[in-house]
Amino acid sequence: MLRFLHDPQYEFHKVEVEYVNRGAPGDRSTVIGRHIRSLEQGGMEIESEAGITFIPYHRIRRISYDGEVMWKKD
Repeated sequence: MLRFLHDPQYEFHKVEVEYVNRGAPGDRSTVIGRHIRSLEQGGMEIESEAGITFIPYHRIRRISYDGEVMWKKD
């Protein structure tokens, strides 16, 4: 994900991250780049209507850029 943040050929707002979110429909949620506040050593902070939430990296299941899947955990 750092590649999308630091490489000037990418626009971070086009990143979409799907992660495990117990209780959400299908136990999955997605966040787009503009709602990712920071990338930390153990996870990312996201901003939503509920406030700021820390999502550990091990809960990430898919990373897409501009609609194309760039990484997926089976």
